[in-house]
Formats: sequence, structure tokens, C-alpha cells
Amino acid sequence: RIYQLKIYLQDTKPSVWRRVLVKENTTMEQLHRIIQISMGWEDCHLYQFIIKGDVFGSAEIDYPGRKDNNAKLSSFKFNEKNKIIYEYDFGDNWQHIITVEKILAENNKLNYPSCIGGKLACPPEDCGGIYGYYDLLKALENKDHPEHEEMLEWIGEGFEPKNFDKDSVSEELRNI
Repeated sequence: RIYQLKIYLQDTKPSVWRRVLVKENTTMEQLHRIIQISMGWEDCHLYQFIIKGDVFGSAEIDYPGRKDNNAKLSSFKFNEKNKIIYEYDFGDNWQHIITVEKILAENNKLNYPSCIGGKLACPPEDCGGIYGYYDLLKALENKDHPEHEEMLEWIGEGFEPKNFDKDSVSEELRNI
């Protein structure tokens, strides 16, 4: 079976989100990589999933009750509308809600995992969380902002907050 997942980055307005298709035998570690690629994160921080009360996460975190990241999505017996919490970068505290939108039959004409939709660029790493991201956008949008030049130099001129390319994400996902 194939899970159609919608990954929503909480507290973003307008919403930053991705829609991906993954096989039910995807492990938690693989799902982490899929999210990293889909959202445009660089995988340089700790993370955790919370699924039906169980916690899965970075191997570097040794806390009581952390479950094995080799657990497969199929082991949770998801139904449509079930949710997963994904937290990334405990400093910037990026909170994602992942919804199982559909459970589909595998289509041999498609590659898995793949990205089939999304909106807006993901905030850059280490920008200070959601509030830091919106401060960054204000500085970038206003050439008269006192931090405009500094933020432009930090982020680079290629950052386009309104752009998202699902085809390039799907291409990168093929390497998983």
C-alpha cells in the first residue's frame, strides 16, 4: 500500500506544505529523510516523531521510551486522517503535522517516494524559528530595512520564499 501524506509546517501563513507518496514499508528513518528533502531542510539537527503516543527520533538522543527508527509505517495500522507529529531542530522548534490523507494501491507507473504537491519554499535552517523566519522575510522584502543587506548576504540572492518545485524534489527523492 501507498500512503499519501500531507506535511504541514505549523504556524506558517500562508501555509508551507508538501504532499508525498510513500510505501507502507517506509521506516521512520526513511520518512525523516523524505521530509528533509521535501521541505528543503539540510538534516543538520535532531528530530523526533510522535505517533500514537510513541516517540521515535534521532539516534543521538538516548531517552527512555524512544522507539526503534527501523519501525515501518505499516506497523501503525494507519487509517485516513491519522496524524503524526514531526519536530525538527529543537532550537528553532519546527513543528510539522503529517496527515495520512489517502491509502492507495501501488501504481507501477509511479516512483516512490515522490512529491506530488506543495506550496512555498521552506524556511532556511537556523533562521530563528517561525518568528525569525518572518523577521527575515520582512528584512528581505524592504530594501530600507536596517538588516536588509545583512540578511541578503546571509541567505544569498537565490532564496525565493514563494517558489516550490515538486519535480526537483521528486527527482531528489528517487535517490532514497
